[in-house]
Amino acid sequence: MAFSDAEVLLELAQEAGDADTLEEVADKLGEGEGRLQDAELHAMLGGEHDAAGAIVEINAGAGGTDAADWAEMLLRMYLRWAEDREMKTEILDAQPGDEAGLRSTTVTVTGDYAFGYLKAEEGVHRLVRISPFDAQHRRHTAFASVSVIPELDDSIDVEVDEKDLRVDTYRAGGAGGQHVNKTDSAVRLTHEPTGIVVQCQNERSQHKNRAQALKVLKARLYEHYRREQEVKMAAMRGEKQEIGFGSQIRSYTLHPTQRVKDHRTGVEVGNAHAVLDGQLDKFIRATLLWKSTKRAGSGS
Repeated sequence: MAFSDAEVLLELAQEAGDADTLEEVADKLGEGEGRLQDAELHAMLGGEHDAAGAIVEINAGAGGTDAADWAEMLLRMYLRWAEDREMKTEILDAQPGDEAGLRSTTVTVTGDYAFGYLKAEEGVHRLVRISPFDAQHRRHTAFASVSVIPELDDSIDVEVDEKDLRVDTYRAGGAGGQHVNKTDSAVRLTHEPTGIVVQCQNERSQHKNRAQALKVLKARLYEHYRREQEVKMAAMRGEKQEIGFGSQIRSYTLHPTQRVKDHRTGVEVGNAHAVLDGQLDKFIRATLLWKSTKRAGSGS
């Protein structure tokens, strides 16, 4: 509709030589392009769980205090992105770094296609900057990994044998934990057969934290077994299975110049601070298109 309206307006503008109408034509064309991009994006979000909420886990990697600070910067970036899209977020766990930042954090993002969008962010993110923690103001490189799994709805039931669980309780710490520090309200669940560990300290009640942790554990187990099956099927077909998690997907450079580059798609943005403020859509859209093209090329 926007394109047909633009065509009619263009004819009128050409006949009348009306500059204002030409501006309206440009607006209509921009509106039509935006709708086309949205339709294209939704067409790529047809995966089994793409419409679901997301569980995002961020872990500091190599880089010491800078890496912990980087993990916290990434958390803020995703919270801002979700806020701009009017999605609900909840931080389930945040393990503070020794001096600053976060060693690890888990946050849920609830909204339409949260997982479909955020799955594009899974991998290792690299930061290059002048370290605020270096008295000699040298340039440092820090890494943090991002893992994204879908929140499971009630129709999917993952059985967890209580005998396979080790349950540890401890006192919640970090920001906002002052009113729960008097009791061991935080919960850590370890699934011994797989070694998967989940922690939750968001609620004041140990019972509620355990329920939240179990929900995340079930989602992680579902994803764990799904990926295991994918690897087995690929081996049977004689394919080389590419493991995306653990590979460096994007670099954020704040010194000597500002730029953010995605190594999968080649997309590069000069305003790094805008990206760190949550402007991720350009990268997400390009990555989803890249993944869709790869799937079409492999025939899967």
